[in-house]
Amino acid sequence: MTEGAEVRMAAGGAAHVRGGRVRRGNRAVGLGQQGNGAVDPPSGRSQSARLPALLRTLLFACALLPLLATVTTAAASPLNTPPATQAATLAAHLRAAPVYVTDQLPRAVPRSTAPEFVRLAKRTGVPTYVLVLPGGGSSSDSQALLGAVHDRLGRDGLFVLVDESSVVAAGGFGVRVPADDALTVQAYELPYDAGPLVGFERFVDVIAQGRAEAAKRAEAAREEYGGHGPYGEGYKEPAKMHVGPTDRRNQSFLTGIVLAALPLLVLLVVPYVRRWRWRRPPIGTRTSNGTRTRSSTGTRTGTRTDTGTDTDRSDANSRWFSSRRLRLRRHWIEATVAAALAALIAVTASAVFHQSTSNAAPPPTSADMTARVQRVADGLRRDPVYTDPDSPRPLTTRQLSELRARVGEFRRGPVYVAVVPQLSEDESAGVPQTFADALHARLGKPGVYVVADPYVGGIDVVTYDVRIDANLAAFDVPDAISYAGSDDRSEDHRLGERLDKLLAFLDKAPRTDAPETSSYGEPAPDPVEESTLPRLFSGDFWPGLMLGAMGAGVVFALVVAGLGVPGVVRRVRRVRRVGRMRRSGRLVGVAASSSVWVPTRSGSSFEAPVAPSLRYLRDTATEELAALAGEFDPNAELPSALRTRVWDCLDTATLLADREGGGAASAGGSDGGGAFTAGSNGGGAFTAGSNGGGAFTAGSNGGRPYPGSPDGRVHDDVRPADLAAAITLARIGRAALATGDTSKPCCALNPLHGPATGWREAQYAPEDSRRRTLPVCASCRVFVTEEPGRAYSLRLTLPDPAGGRGAARVPYDETPGPLRAAARKGVPQLIRQVREYVGVQ
Repeated sequence: MTEGAEVRMAAGGAAHVRGGRVRRGNRAVGLGQQGNGAVDPPSGRSQSARLPALLRTLLFACALLPLLATVTTAAASPLNTPPATQAATLAAHLRAAPVYVTDQLPRAVPRSTAPEFVRLAKRTGVPTYVLVLPGGGSSSDSQALLGAVHDRLGRDGLFVLVDESSVVAAGGFGVRVPADDALTVQAYELPYDAGPLVGFERFVDVIAQGRAEAAKRAEAAREEYGGHGPYGEGYKEPAKMHVGPTDRRNQSFLTGIVLAALPLLVLLVVPYVRRWRWRRPPIGTRTSNGTRTRSSTGTRTGTRTDTGTDTDRSDANSRWFSSRRLRLRRHWIEATVAAALAALIAVTASAVFHQSTSNAAPPPTSADMTARVQRVADGLRRDPVYTDPDSPRPLTTRQLSELRARVGEFRRGPVYVAVVPQLSEDESAGVPQTFADALHARLGKPGVYVVADPYVGGIDVVTYDVRIDANLAAFDVPDAISYAGSDDRSEDHRLGERLDKLLAFLDKAPRTDAPETSSYGEPAPDPVEESTLPRLFSGDFWPGLMLGAMGAGVVFALVVAGLGVPGVVRRVRRVRRVGRMRRSGRLVGVAASSSVWVPTRSGSSFEAPVAPSLRYLRDTATEELAALAGEFDPNAELPSALRTRVWDCLDTATLLADREGGGAASAGGSDGGGAFTAGSNGGGAFTAGSNGGGAFTAGSNGGRPYPGSPDGRVHDDVRPADLAAAITLARIGRAALATGDTSKPCCALNPLHGPATGWREAQYAPEDSRRRTLPVCASCRVFVTEEPGRAYSLRLTLPDPAGGRGAARVPYDETPGPLRAAARKGVPQLIRQVREYVGVQ
């Protein structure tokens, strides 16, 4: 009879015979005794007749006394003593201590956790006995085992069975406790990875609440987590308490992406958006008195007065933004924000992804990892066949005796048979060969080591220094011997029969010339390293950084594209507007390639090359003079300062470009200077003086002025520096007319760009490493802000008037003429020097 059947019979109180005694529940009486203690009556022979027979019996007993002593010693030896049942062994452990933790689960529940179970068990308020054993049986088998242990122990209390994952069975014997409700709560409320210690703690907490509260809590757990349909619809799984290696890799990857993307976006997008906002044209409308007001959607509000001064952008504010120290401060602020954001992300990720282990098992000690191997090795030193006392007994007493005899008859060397479970939570991680290696290391003896699993019926054999083919022992053992059949429903897995066949198979194996070993010597994985998760900032964290940087670049490109769309739309609209003005005759003589006014937040800028050719200068001068003449309406209501500035720019630019015609004078008179008067048609600008030298005459186009050298073109003998000065003055006038601002100097790096929009410190000449504070236009300001040491590369150069094709170029401020005063002394001084230059007082 197997132990499983015996345990069930004992738990149910069934009577059976063992060793000449009848067991009924927990009581046993002799076969020769009656229930009332009466004894069978003696026979009818007389005392005298029995006396000689008694003497003969005594003499015969004295003769057989040595033989009886030998037989008694043999029967009492450990090899012939029937093993105790599993329930009896566990009852003995509980008799010594109320909590017993097996040594077979060191990776899940180390024996060193027993004090923690004892501490929790005291909170139930009733005597509590806890067994921590490997799982594998059904719930009915677990309850039967608890009942059998209670019968063997003979004490009332709460009996709890815990396996490697949770509390699997519990029952109150002689005490009233809500064991079933506590089992329900810990099964529903906790995830599968909570671990046995957390599950037992939840079980104890429910027990301590009392029967009424435990019943309510169990019902609430069923309502929240249990399924309600015929197929379990609505089942809810509690959130996991631990993450695995795959989850940690995903966390590292996500952390790398965020840690790289967000700080890079701060460093890339914020400066770009700031520059974009600075270059963006003002939002609003121009009123009749020359003021510009921003709409409600604008980011700034300000008023442009008649003198062209923006009240919210004073000169002090411009100097504040243009200073090098404050520019660096802005960059440092952005870098600090990015670094702080990166640190915040790293700290937050470490706090959110704080898990360091993949399961709830506490780290085992070295004693926990070697306890079972030491116990089995000690047992094998006494008996070559060892059966685990904490596990079910698949071998009966007769099968054990036959197996011992078969082991003693084996001719190839010593045989050691260990019938112990092989679990993934044990010290060998469920690898029988690793367990056999540990046993061989403990025993230090050669032989055939056989490991049989009483739970699944597997048999593994490993040879050490015996004359048996190692490959045969490792690979050629028949499957019928190594594995229990899938249709084998016996409780003992036919282990006794299969072990006998294994020894017969090995006994018939060919004998080798030298001893061989079939073990590969692979150690078991370290339990601490196995359960420890990789560091968050390792592994997939580095690919995540690369992907985050690439993603930041993509987002930055999208931002640039998105912010550039309004500018493209404005440029298209502006080109169309200029085209309409040209077709309507408002821009007389302006070529199709004429530079178009580009408004910015604080002025205007024009496109111009760094090294223009003489042909470019001549064509551009013609276009700019025609554009300014077409845009300037002398009859329009303009502030006096603005009217004077535009008129002066147009006058002096014409003087420079039309040297033969003599130009127009700033005041009418007999010296040949034309006067600025209104024609009878409401148009007209210049009337000729006595010398016939007018710059512009009233035309037939409705009073609009048109370019007016007598032949209607810029003369070919005008020097490059004078052409550049004429272009600069024309563009300054156009910008002032468009913005109403007459206070801006021209760009110091390239006056052809028009008025400056700010001041920057930059290296003006390559041979001079000092940096000067220069007025620069919007386009030059972007370059100078990023690379102030290379600002001289944007400096305008002009063809040498003394040289021919391919001659060296000269910086514009080193050429003779009035252009050198453009950036140093401002537009008013440039106008005065042009008039002096051409002989007009």
